[in-house]
Amino acid sequence: MANALTLEVLRNLIGFDTTSANSNLALMGYIQTFLKNQGVESQLIYDQEENKANLYATLGPQDKPGVMLSGHTDTVPVTGQNWHKAPYELSEEDGRYYGRGTSDMKGFIAVVLAAVPEIVKRDLHTPIHLAFSYDEEIGCVGVRRMIDMLKKHPLKPGICIIGEPTSMQVVTAHKGKLAARVKVKGKECHSGMAPWGVNAVNYAARLINWLEQLAHDKRDQGPFEQGYDIPYSTVHTGTVQGGTALNIVPNQCSFLFEIRNIAADDPHAMMADFKAYADTLIAEMREIDQTCDIDIDITTEYPGLSTADDAEVVAFVRGLTEENEPGSINFGTEGGLFSRVLGIPTVVCGPGSMDQGHKPDEFIHGSQLQSCELFMEKLIHQLTA
Repeated sequence: MANALTLEVLRNLIGFDTTSANSNLALMGYIQTFLKNQGVESQLIYDQEENKANLYATLGPQDKPGVMLSGHTDTVPVTGQNWHKAPYELSEEDGRYYGRGTSDMKGFIAVVLAAVPEIVKRDLHTPIHLAFSYDEEIGCVGVRRMIDMLKKHPLKPGICIIGEPTSMQVVTAHKGKLAARVKVKGKECHSGMAPWGVNAVNYAARLINWLEQLAHDKRDQGPFEQGYDIPYSTVHTGTVQGGTALNIVPNQCSFLFEIRNIAADDPHAMMADFKAYADTLIAEMREIDQTCDIDIDITTEYPGLSTADDAEVVAFVRGLTEENEPGSINFGTEGGLFSRVLGIPTVVCGPGSMDQGHKPDEFIHGSQLQSCELFMEKLIHQLTA
């Protein structure tokens, strides 16, 4: 069983509904108070509306790079999911701890915070930095403000460990993501005179079909990167809205799609090809009406993570986990931003599994929390010995 303080902190964290649509300030207030009670000062980095915030704190010497432990505080919604457990109350059954965010990724944050009383007792020769963010789930949005703050720091962390759920495997790679919204403007008319209109739904369908063909090309022709369950870039259309009535040629249709790319693929090159195809359709549409258009707007973008397997950060973190197999994950993290923008060597390693994340009755097994607690004990020892 995980230690009592870990479970107490996890229970408190789960009690805050930090779905990305909500503020996370109440949760951050709890964390700040927890840290202050241990004599640790922390800094909030707010969003523009001051409705959400990142938190950054340093334990130990302030004049050395140190180890950054990073996690996001937001969660995905429970709306429309068939939960049998109370999502915002921690519950236990057969060694599993249930609640939204237990695995992704409040379990990691709880273990880290529960280790703070021990950390402050020690005379660290190398600092531990805590970096907790907002709005990761909607495209790694909030952490960018913390990264801007860290750019100005005279000393950046030496390495970063992202505590996303990997079953405590050390992960060195994940794909990047580019998401876009496409709006097709056609020309409406009575469906009985359909050739006189420009059917926005039909043109959107042609664009979606182009994206599907791109997905097939990537599947069949690559490039490929071994280590992933799906070793090629994927292209996916997620939502479509268009039309008002069957007897009206639709003048509007919009859809969202995403590209999740391996390191060898450039998503912007794919987007350039997509926009070139869209331009040919615009020309065709405007033969009937000059006001027709296709607008393509990138809504979310973050880089992949590709840390060399022989990097020092990999050896260091593997020494804390005793896991030596290289790993990759199919979901994204903030690690690519820390690595690419700040140049901080980064790996992903945390308790729980994304097999449980984002699902009803999300849970983390107690043994995973224990493994993470042991990881923290070893980390503290390494930084004090």
